[in-house]
Amino acid sequence: MVMAKNISKKKLKLKQIEITPKLFFAVRIRGAPGMSGKIEDTLTMLRMNRINHGVLVWGQKSSLGMLKKVKDYIAFGEIDQKTLVRLLRVRGRVEGNKSLTDEYIKKYTEYSSIKEFAKGLFEGQIKYNSKDMKKIKPVFRLHPPIKGFRGSIKKSFNEGGTLGYVGNYINVLIHKMI
Repeated sequence: MVMAKNISKKKLKLKQIEITPKLFFAVRIRGAPGMSGKIEDTLTMLRMNRINHGVLVWGQKSSLGMLKKVKDYIAFGEIDQKTLVRLLRVRGRVEGNKSLTDEYIKKYTEYSSIKEFAKGLFEGQIKYNSKDMKKIKPVFRLHPPIKGFRGSIKKSFNEGGTLGYVGNYINVLIHKMI
């Protein structure tokens, strides 16, 4: 006869550790035919309504869940600071579809240049809903990549394609699409 021990299930309380979430960049690769409604809604929430539209996404749990849900239609990965500065300079837009310039940053934010603004964005000091990002458009309209995508657009990155989590390759992809 085996006696079972009484083990009480206590909730494990962990201290909240402040971890700065990483900044991800996501680009929509594939189109809408045959797409389920839930995936289409998720892409709309991420503001990726068209092919070759890219957005900056903070690596929070909810955002990463949305990215993983639509991984068969997008490519995403961690963006580095140098690429972020170039992306803001070349493809950054403000209201009225005007280019994002150092003068605009100096006039409407507490930063003096796009480089400082990108550093603040990269380090998590600026969020999309803050007053600094008020008139700056959150979507980057990109060109199709020069010399095409890496492999197929119907396979994941691990299978030799372009879709899903691509890690640091997203920086190469952005440079090809700017």
